[in-house]
Amino acid sequence: MVFRGGSGICCVWSLSLRHEPTGVAPCRCSVVTVCPCVSFEAEKHAGVSCVTVSMDDVQFEEAARVGQIIAIRAKVNRAFKTSMEVGIKVAVQDVLTNAEKIVSVAYATYVAKPDGAGKVELKPVQLLSTEDHLEHSLAVERRRIRLGYVQVFQKLMQESNKEDTCEEKDALSTEHTHVQSTELVLPPHANHHGNTFGGQIMAWMQTVASISASRLCRSHPILKSVNMFKFWGSSFVGDRLVFNAIVNNTFHNSVEVGVRVEAYNCEEWIKAQPRHINSAFLIFTAVNDKGELLTFPRVKPTTQDAVRRYHGAIARRRIRLTRKCMLSAKGDMPSDAWETGNQAYLSYSNIAALTHLARKSGWDITRTLDNVKIWTHEEGAVLSFKVEMQVKVPSHVAFSLLSDFRLRQRWDRHFLTCEVLQAVSEEEKIYRVTAPPTTGHKPRDFVILVSQRQPCRPQEPYMVAVRSVTLRAVPPSPEFCRSEIICAGFQIHSNGSSSCTVCYFNQVTSGVMPYLAANLTGSSKSIEDTALECIKFLELKDSKC
Repeated sequence: MVFRGGSGICCVWSLSLRHEPTGVAPCRCSVVTVCPCVSFEAEKHAGVSCVTVSMDDVQFEEAARVGQIIAIRAKVNRAFKTSMEVGIKVAVQDVLTNAEKIVSVAYATYVAKPDGAGKVELKPVQLLSTEDHLEHSLAVERRRIRLGYVQVFQKLMQESNKEDTCEEKDALSTEHTHVQSTELVLPPHANHHGNTFGGQIMAWMQTVASISASRLCRSHPILKSVNMFKFWGSSFVGDRLVFNAIVNNTFHNSVEVGVRVEAYNCEEWIKAQPRHINSAFLIFTAVNDKGELLTFPRVKPTTQDAVRRYHGAIARRRIRLTRKCMLSAKGDMPSDAWETGNQAYLSYSNIAALTHLARKSGWDITRTLDNVKIWTHEEGAVLSFKVEMQVKVPSHVAFSLLSDFRLRQRWDRHFLTCEVLQAVSEEEKIYRVTAPPTTGHKPRDFVILVSQRQPCRPQEPYMVAVRSVTLRAVPPSPEFCRSEIICAGFQIHSNGSSSCTVCYFNQVTSGVMPYLAANLTGSSKSIEDTALECIKFLELKDSKC
């Protein structure tokens, strides 16, 4: 059944025994019907037929079981010039307890199918809710990750190639796990345009990959994630699809299986001229009767192509683990290391964290001056504050001055020194900042990543996001207390050609608390004083330009 709400579309159905012989359907039911549901939403926005270009890495958190109800919600988050991101949320509902658990959250990229040679330009998405605005902003960051994935992967491949392959005597050859399957595309497997459902292809991929993985674990493999699911071409009703699956590498309790899909029409079948239409990498685990994870045997590559796939699996695992870490909620703990494999996700989480913090409801105003307002937000044990400043300078000028942290010493007395450690790009820089000592404490220092973003649309704010990172080349010094920043930064909203609203956010950590404690108790006005100095600095600098 399909239900349409004010924002997005929802598909609901019950899971029957035919979905999976073990009674568990971790991928098949949640993805096969996703494609029609998502296609409806994409085509509603575009007004024409749409095709899937790619699916972001999909993580499965829960298994769907017989007797449960599956609900899939799809919504266009953002339309770029000729492509759009559709967010997909798959949940499972228990009919007895009425509890709902998230199976997976994924993001698909669609393009409109042109009638001629040119591309179809898409209209902007109409934003109806706070959640719409949030996902609309974060879609830009997710797009950056997609576009930069290949470059990151190639760097990690170069590092992985330096490592030796497995030399254990008992290691199994990956060639023994090769499985091939052929499927004929029939009308139920295709949409109303005759194109094969992407979800149907993924379900067939899961079947052949599961057989390949089972040759190592001798059990029923459980699909945990799907990586780099790409559509290189279309297939249609009447095509023969050939699936080739093989284990690339094993990692103690998990195994990566690569699947390549080739399509043939009748003429191509006779001439043995395949079309490469899909590739993906599926990650499986396996459990015993007690629910304990099984250990997979080590494998060894025996051909040059197998060696390439072996090292590719290592690189993808590093990206996968980084993504899982970066996108999960964290407390006040040591910051993440700035490494080749996680730079895109650290930048994404930096912008995403600030966006989420700014979008939170329940901010309480604690103090008001002429041009300054101070707000606080409490959520459990987490305290955050916001300083809102009205500044008589253009928003782009404020952004330029506030994004260069070397200038911050001129208006923020909490900054003793600030040096650039790495100029990663025009939008990403890593600084080391030192702060003065508080009573009974040593001076503190911070190693921070500063990510700056200009708005994609006039109504969006400029952003300068800040979070701590760890650089191996800059270990903690005994002269300073190394402290952490979880989430901080500026959002700058334009009020016209000559004024703007600057909002500073900070999620309070133990490293920041000593500088704020007196202000929160009312015995100090350091926040207000710093805000007034910031306004004075920005307006004075603008008058000199």
